[in-house]
Amino acid sequence: MTHTLHEFDRWAEVRAALADPALVPELPAGDGGPAGASVTWLRATVARFCSGEPHRRRRALVEAELARLEPASLRQAVAAAPAGDVRKRVVRALAEALGMPEPGAVAEAVIVVAGAYFGGDDAAADEAVARLVARLAPDPADEAALEAAANRIGLLVQACDATTALVEAAADSGDAPLARVLREDPPVRAMRRVAVRATRIAGRQIAEGDVVLLDLATANRSHAVPLTFGAPPRVCPGRAHALALADGLLQRPLTAFARLHHQAAPLLLPNAWDYASAAALAAQGFPAIGTTSLGVAAAAGLPDGAGATVEATMALARRLGQGSFLFTVDAEGGFSDNPAEVAELARRLHEAGASGINLEDGRADGTLASAELHAAKISAIKAAVPALFVNARTDTYWLGRQEEATAERLAVYEQAGADGVFVPGLSDPDKIAALTAALVVPLNILYTPDGPTLDDLTVLGVRRVSVGSLLYRRALAAALATAADLRAGRPVDCTALSYSDVQGLAAPDGASWTSA
Repeated sequence: MTHTLHEFDRWAEVRAALADPALVPELPAGDGGPAGASVTWLRATVARFCSGEPHRRRRALVEAELARLEPASLRQAVAAAPAGDVRKRVVRALAEALGMPEPGAVAEAVIVVAGAYFGGDDAAADEAVARLVARLAPDPADEAALEAAANRIGLLVQACDATTALVEAAADSGDAPLARVLREDPPVRAMRRVAVRATRIAGRQIAEGDVVLLDLATANRSHAVPLTFGAPPRVCPGRAHALALADGLLQRPLTAFARLHHQAAPLLLPNAWDYASAAALAAQGFPAIGTTSLGVAAAAGLPDGAGATVEATMALARRLGQGSFLFTVDAEGGFSDNPAEVAELARRLHEAGASGINLEDGRADGTLASAELHAAKISAIKAAVPALFVNARTDTYWLGRQEEATAERLAVYEQAGADGVFVPGLSDPDKIAALTAALVVPLNILYTPDGPTLDDLTVLGVRRVSVGSLLYRRALAAALATAADLRAGRPVDCTALSYSDVQGLAAPDGASWTSA
């Protein structure tokens, strides 16, 4: 029977094809082979090339394996491994993390299997499959164990080639952000799908058995969000692990502040409004402190978000720089629409001691700056101060504007060089999970009392949780309540820091607050 080949290279069409459960990866032809002893058997038994209930079951096996691995630990492990062949380092790190015996031998066998995995026959690869299965499922009669072994091997094989291709592309790109590399030079440039039942893509009828060729490289050129890691129901389950391995192999330096965004639990960032509040929070063990633009503006009698607090912001940064704690500065939109001026502000903040800057695309009139302008500011900052952590904020949810464009805006910002991205106002778990599944850099979420808990946000993949102006507003509320109780003659809860405790929070050199 003759089947038609359909080719798609437009982003929306490729995205629709990737999300269509009727289209599954094409299983390469093979001559069969005994269970547990051939590449043909391996391909027929892994999640990648199947559909329906077998795919769900086998994917669950892979997800369970990956759930045992913390990406940050993988990054550290592969970075510390001896230099050598990238493929071997990738597979060895994964195999060792998964507790497989003799990870070096496993890596050598997987590399051989990878050469034939996506098509063709190879006796050496068949023998390598048999060796791997003997290590992972010694009882050939145990079908469940064989299936689990096949999917563990398939995980290693896919990581072997795809992660290596990503690392090589990133190395060739110099210091380009990894997010930009994924879009411009994806490790998998094209995908083939076969229709397991009739379907329709972009008005084109696709019959059962037809083959679909998806040109990811071309599609990515017309849209900011790359399709490198697939789309539901086939989002790559090892996405975070692949990125961590790539980061570790590239060994791009991370500042102490940046490292706080790559831990098992998200960085909880409390926001201060003056030196005393920052020092008190640092004394309580918070590893880094943010500033709140509302608190800084209100304390100076100025409006927030109106670009009126540049001097107060710089003065606070100089004061905080006298402390021994890490801090990041909320700089609204950079107090200018001139990228060079924003970069100069960032340079001054860094010289004052700031480890990071928070830069928002919301405007005082309730509109959003263009994504291109915000990206230009980010690029200018990273060119002027590479070590400054840029947290690029989009106010799509905060202002209730263009919420559907959030993912695209964030993609533009991370490709411009942002080290992290921030979506205040977003609390829907499904939407948060969708963003973390598409982003390369850490996602920052604003804590809300009626939103997801810290544990929930950890599970969703959030890497930083800001408190925003909550502490400042709570402090004002407590002051007002105390004053009102005193005036009304009601009992007053006088629990507070002592005079000497507050005096002890003074900056080390006792310098005065000036904007010079």
